[in-house]
Amino acid sequence: MADTTIERSSFDTEQSKELFSRYARRLVRIQTEFVNGFCELANLGSCVAVYGTARSKEGDADYELVRSLGVALARRGVATMTGGGPGAMEAASRGAHEVGGTTVGLAIQLPHEEKANPWLDVSLEFRYFFVRKAMFNWYADGHIVTPGGFGTLDELFTQLTLMQTNKAADVPVVFLGKAYWEGLFAWLRQAPIDSRYIDGLDLSSLLITDDVDEAAAAACVGIEARS
Repeated sequence: MADTTIERSSFDTEQSKELFSRYARRLVRIQTEFVNGFCELANLGSCVAVYGTARSKEGDADYELVRSLGVALARRGVATMTGGGPGAMEAASRGAHEVGGTTVGLAIQLPHEEKANPWLDVSLEFRYFFVRKAMFNWYADGHIVTPGGFGTLDELFTQLTLMQTNKAADVPVVFLGKAYWEGLFAWLRQAPIDSRYIDGLDLSSLLITDDVDEAAAAACVGIEARS
């Protein structure tokens, strides 16, 4: 790998000029993704984000559970926002679409997995995960986390961290699927809380449920309070 270290005294070298040119192009791509997101979502209205695995399939229990969640959200008159890909993201979008709800997909460019699902009214594609997560945070009035892997956990803990540090407003965060999530909560109580790395209050407002109607209602509490 070529050495990309630049000394202050060498800003006018060809190496430094090429490197700064690459940085400038990257900054333009990042700016463009933010602007596109702002323009597309500015008038979205009330919205709940649904997170979950890209790997479930139609007919799987998790897929069908999340599909019914999309139905429940649409019937409450809110848009359903997902990562736009297959699996749980497709299931939520599909369920909402099938009953006339608005669906939003924030797809991510990956080398081998994710393509936008066909059930989306608004579809955006992102190169950068952090821009995509910013859109979830800024435009979702509630968050429902369904079974998933690293990507789902990343989105979950980003939202919880922003709320804990007052970088984002407190909004409902709901966990759908008790059998899947209760182990995580047991660990959080046993390790971080016992070690005083987080406060018990950080978990007190989080709901775990198997009931899609309860999950949808809880995620929409803040929306209903404003209406």
